[in-house]
Amino acid sequence: MHLIDTDARHSRRAFLRRAGHLGLAGSAMPWALSLAAMGDAAAQSANDYKALVCVFLYGGNDYANTVVTYDDASHSAYSTIRIPQAQGGIALAKDSALAATRLAPTTALAGGREYALNPSMTAMARLFQAGQAAVMLNVGPLVVPMTRAQYAGGNRTTYPVPRNLFSHNDQQSVWQASSPEGATVGWGGNIADEFLAGNTGATFTCISVSGNAVFLSGDNALCYQVGTSGAVAINPARSGGSTFGSRKLNTALAQLVQQPRSHVLENEYNRVTARAIGAADTVNGAIGSAFASGTFPANNSLADQLAMVARLIRGRSTLGVRRQVFFVSLGGFDLHDNLIANHGGLLGKVSDAMAAFQAQMDNLGLGGSVTQFTASDFGRTLSSNGDGSDHGWGSHHFVVGGAVRGKSFYGTPPPVSVGNTSAEADQWHVGQGRLLPTTSVDQYAATLAKWFGVADADQLRILPNLRNFGGSANGIAYPRDLGFMAA
Repeated sequence: MHLIDTDARHSRRAFLRRAGHLGLAGSAMPWALSLAAMGDAAAQSANDYKALVCVFLYGGNDYANTVVTYDDASHSAYSTIRIPQAQGGIALAKDSALAATRLAPTTALAGGREYALNPSMTAMARLFQAGQAAVMLNVGPLVVPMTRAQYAGGNRTTYPVPRNLFSHNDQQSVWQASSPEGATVGWGGNIADEFLAGNTGATFTCISVSGNAVFLSGDNALCYQVGTSGAVAINPARSGGSTFGSRKLNTALAQLVQQPRSHVLENEYNRVTARAIGAADTVNGAIGSAFASGTFPANNSLADQLAMVARLIRGRSTLGVRRQVFFVSLGGFDLHDNLIANHGGLLGKVSDAMAAFQAQMDNLGLGGSVTQFTASDFGRTLSSNGDGSDHGWGSHHFVVGGAVRGKSFYGTPPPVSVGNTSAEADQWHVGQGRLLPTTSVDQYAATLAKWFGVADADQLRILPNLRNFGGSANGIAYPRDLGFMAA
């Protein structure tokens, strides 16, 4: 077993990284423009096109009402713990609506376990049945494999846990970067680092349509931000714009901020500004016109973001990219209250948006070249607090795309239990139905990275805890490749 200082592995490139993040403080200027070209040569090359799209669900998604236990024994236990809606609880009824999203995998789960999706996720259920989506069961941040007894034993030398468990900001960062809040390098960015030199337009390797995200920050690759309508312009120097109603004044200001300077830092600042203006023009030229009305669902902020990702992918030749990593998100999942009232609507947006995006990738002939996957701060408690659920740990997630080995579940189905007493024969909860992950984020990421083209040896560098997985422990297999992506 190897325990890793997750920051030490990047020290040789620390100057580039820190300089880049200082630049990112000015959100209107994508500072990856100059720094992306300054890094080491990429270790991988690619002749085809592939993209990863991280769909982050901010607030901590409630796993139990997303992927709902459906077999009679499991649903009965779930209903006993959560209390049926008809009795004022938060358990979803086993009715015709739930039956409509019942999942029939190619290979049945052991022990007769069955699942359905939240009734609002009909589009995701269709993707699953069509073989374009898979469900990853009980995945979350882990440093090493462990059971509840090992977690409760408190031996953090042998069984370390992710720092600041159950904290929103920290666990968002741990999911994205393997380190708590304050991390500056994410595994999405590090995956992109491997292909940076192979992209003529290296600036556009990592793109967020949801603000700055540590997930997209590598040692060399940095997060280029766009909005749902296109590139984020630098005001007042944006191309074609006006200042105080005057295009001439705008042009003069644009020229002024790009003029060479004798001071080294001033000169570099102006050079970066010039590239930022040029990059915005490139992006706006590449994305083309918006998709026709109805291509993506209306009144859905996640769909708006994914529509922009689709436009960027459509313009990939203009952008000069063969490998890209994207970040989009939807908030509102911190449902300590009003779970029933709000959760279904949020999941409906996720389901509809991801299905519309997959349909558009199919239309572009890229259905098997782009993979979407969900992530979230953490799962939530199986036990109800009355009107919602509280912060948890492991959760269930979706992987969508033509290269996904779909119509299948991956990972280990957790017992339907709250795991509150040591007398319970349940090693996969840490109280109140908080799932102790049986699959690590590092395994999840490594499987995506392998499909993307990252060599096995480089995965160990990108994902600091992956070296602690790859065998079996506690009666559970922990493979580095989870098998949900086609070769």
